[in-house]
Amino acid sequence: MRQQLGLLGKSQYDASIAANYRNSACGPTTIHVMLNYLNGSAPLINELYKQLGSTKIGLFKWRLIRNLRRLYPSWDVRTCSLKEALQEIEAGRPVAMRFDRYFSFGWRDQTSTFAYHWVPLIGYDIRDDQLWLIFHDNGTANRDSIIRQALYQHNEKVLSFVKVAPR
Repeated sequence: MRQQLGLLGKSQYDASIAANYRNSACGPTTIHVMLNYLNGSAPLINELYKQLGSTKIGLFKWRLIRNLRRLYPSWDVRTCSLKEALQEIEAGRPVAMRFDRYFSFGWRDQTSTFAYHWVPLIGYDIRDDQLWLIFHDNGTANRDSIIRQALYQHNEKVLSFVKVAPR
């Protein structure tokens, strides 16, 4: 069983993003991509970087939720479970997904696709009774964003999800 949204990704290293923001712009880039998909428009990533309260070490989940609620008070913006995240995909809405090994218990023993990174979750696939998460990775300094997959089982202890949906 496979579900995947036709969401257009963007690289956090795009020339339109301030050079001093690029290394830590994964959160604002994720939200920018999601808002473009859901709303047809979004603030520029440089603006979102400031409005969401991003820092050189990244964007805290609580801060993203609080500040995005201020920007979109009529939207449903909150932490959600894996089950809710998959339901959002089925309803045609992407979900902000964060890999965060640093603030997870036993992080030194963890293996995960990323140590710390925000990405738009755009789908999932169930193969051989295993859940694969499909997401845009927001690019690198040398390449654009691409669609990737990660096995949920290898990342579950470091993943969290944020629902962003119009009411």
